[in-house]
Amino acid sequence: MSRRPRASPGPDPASGPPTPLTRPEELGPLAQRARDLGRLGIDTEFMGEGRYRTLLCLVQVVLGEGEAATVHLIDPLDASVDPAPMAQVLADPSVEIVMHAARQDVALLRRVWSTEVTALFDTQVAAGFAGLRSQAGYDALLNQLLGVKLSKTASYTRWDSRPLSAEQLRYAGEDVLHLLELASELQRRLAASGRLEWAREECRPLERVSDAREIETVFARLPRIGGLDARTRAVAHELVAWREAAAEAADRPASGILNDNALVEVARRRPSTMRELEQLRGVNAGSLRRRGDDLLAAVSRGRDQPGIPPDGERRPPTEEGDAPLIALSEALVRARALEAGIAYELIAARADLQEMVVAHRLAAGEADVRTLRGWRRELVGAELLDLLDGRRALSVDRARRVRTTAATRPGSTN
Repeated sequence: MSRRPRASPGPDPASGPPTPLTRPEELGPLAQRARDLGRLGIDTEFMGEGRYRTLLCLVQVVLGEGEAATVHLIDPLDASVDPAPMAQVLADPSVEIVMHAARQDVALLRRVWSTEVTALFDTQVAAGFAGLRSQAGYDALLNQLLGVKLSKTASYTRWDSRPLSAEQLRYAGEDVLHLLELASELQRRLAASGRLEWAREECRPLERVSDAREIETVFARLPRIGGLDARTRAVAHELVAWREAAAEAADRPASGILNDNALVEVARRRPSTMRELEQLRGVNAGSLRRRGDDLLAAVSRGRDQPGIPPDGERRPPTEEGDAPLIALSEALVRARALEAGIAYELIAARADLQEMVVAHRLAAGEADVRTLRGWRRELVGAELLDLLDGRRALSVDRARRVRTTAATRPGSTN
């Protein structure tokens, strides 16, 4: 497909003056203009190192494209800034919100601005439906689709320090300037291929992402937690709750209080004295001095809790005979992805195909995997079920394309 002629790129932030920070009184009119246009692009700069929760440091907004593009930088660390007008726009389903690799940005904005994000269009997700890499970087897409190169001079500077430098302000402006133009080009390509609504469907789950650290989720992800007995699991659960509270109070990463492996070992050993605790590997000496008594108290509380048995049954394992069917399924998915110009990773992971094959072998009904839902089922999911059930067979035509044809079941007289 030929490249669309680029619209005028607007001002060159690398050579022009830095984009100024938006004044608090300008947020209301900015929000109204976004509503009038029905669309805005947004990006963030943040700092996560050494903190319990990532700190939102800067919000970049772009309205319009080409010569009409205007960039606005909002400082969430300025106590005089009330983000409510912009937060309401993010939650307005009549305004399209364009981001690139939106997961972290959405989670931050939902938490810090106490808002929802609706009508999201993620250009990284969209690229996967346009025959480009599913995890393509923003600068790579700009270069490939629009011929724009970013300087990326201030990527790893300290965004939490104030005042921001002229270099940081230029970088922040440049980083979002062409976002809406990129989205328009991707939407044009996807509309032409009939994949635009599929891409929009794929963006919907991103609107609900969160960076909250839920105790149950953290507990379930502990190493080897499924193999521990019920009493040990109860102690581990109490230790997770204690660690999260301590990390939040100190605004430090949870692993800096007690790493996962050490937490599980403490739960297994259930020490009752400081001397017993000191014998365990992985327990930081500094943490012992500051929090040893609190840690032992958490162990004691865990001992008094009812045991927590492992949740439900584990997934049935694959068997040796499943491997050819998994490989066959993967071949079909890759063929359909290539034909549709969609990144394979968007359609299925190997784990999805394994679950489908195992569920079919056990006659357990359809596996609960993404490949059998929504647009994926339409593209290849239903065909995969027919293949596994013997109703379809794979073949290769003279053009080396994978095809499925109606299959005759063993023992059929047809």
